Amino acid sequence: MGIVINTRRAGIAAAIVAALLAACTAAAAAAAITISRKHHKSAAGSCDMFAGSWVADSAYPLYDSASCPFIRAEFDCRRFGRPDTGYLRYRWQPSPPCSPPRFDGLALLRMWSGKKVMFVGDSLALNQYESLLCMIHAAAPGATTTVSPRSGKLSPSTTVTFEGYNVTLVYYLTHYLVDIVTQKAGRVLKLDQIDEARNWLGADVLVFDSWHWWPRSGPTQPWDYIEVDGKVMKDMDRTVAFARALKTWAGWVDANLLQTKAQVFFQGISPSHYKGQEWGASPNKTCVGETEPLNSMGPYPGGPIPQQEIIRSVIAGMAKPVYLLDFTFLSQLRKDAHPTKYDGGIFGQDCTHWCVAGLPDTWNILFYAALTGQDN
Repeated sequence: MGIVINTRRAGIAAAIVAALLAACTAAAAAAAITISRKHHKSAAGSCDMFAGSWVADSAYPLYDSASCPFIRAEFDCRRFGRPDTGYLRYRWQPSPPCSPPRFDGLALLRMWSGKKVMFVGDSLALNQYESLLCMIHAAAPGATTTVSPRSGKLSPSTTVTFEGYNVTLVYYLTHYLVDIVTQKAGRVLKLDQIDEARNWLGADVLVFDSWHWWPRSGPTQPWDYIEVDGKVMKDMDRTVAFARALKTWAGWVDANLLQTKAQVFFQGISPSHYKGQEWGASPNKTCVGETEPLNSMGPYPGGPIPQQEIIRSVIAGMAKPVYLLDFTFLSQLRKDAHPTKYDGGIFGQDCTHWCVAGLPDTWNILFYAALTGQDN
């Protein structure tokens, strides 16, 4: 396996960008026949469930995290001593005329009877997965559940089955969606290969996410080289690499799921809060000590996350309808909802993940709205 000299990166990157732009043009032409973000409508009387503001609501939280047996230490803020509770008592209120449904965990169990639901992605997908388990458990606290493996260890997946309802929920860990393969030269991130996806076949509902690990470098980067179009290089523009990997994922979905009844969702990029200037605070401020959301009907001061547009463009060009759970903006406002140091010592000052109970419960209310057609 030859190693491409670094000076060739720019040419390869430019070619990939050109291909992506071409795909976006094709997506626009296909927009009339491919509905990829059903909640993003412009007709009079329709709405966007992901635009709105946070309002205090004493009826929240929806469950007591102490009664949920599925929360990992890194998300279990109350267990590890977070003293304030205000972050638990906010409800997302979409802009009129939208009104989110009441989450009904029993109805969801009945709807999913005999089905497998799979969350595929990094720890932000795990965040949503564990929140959903807690919300369903709160609705059916007496239900018999089976966890596999019993330890809950991700190797690379974990499964919880609600036995009486024959509902299986799976979390499958993959940081990049595409494959990392160990070869003679080292660990290679293969942007055009997604053989691991064979493990996702058979699911009736699939929720994907990716981006959090793409900018990572240094000792925690889990690969040594990137391969694209048969060429191996030490590194490349990470956004370009992400776009290429998403095209590979989209190709797999279209090739393997188009003729199935599987419902496919993609989780919008979840924001971090390490830079105070992004929400109008000092540059050295992080989420640590924050106890209230940023409540603004206007744009987020730090602006949108650019890679979110890549997700939209790729989804728009797919033959298989994919619903974008566009959580980014509403989560940008929640600088108060991270575990910080109350994570069992797993990460330390964590301004990336989210407390459970907490913000991911809102993600799942909006997921439920999409599943049940109550999103307009």
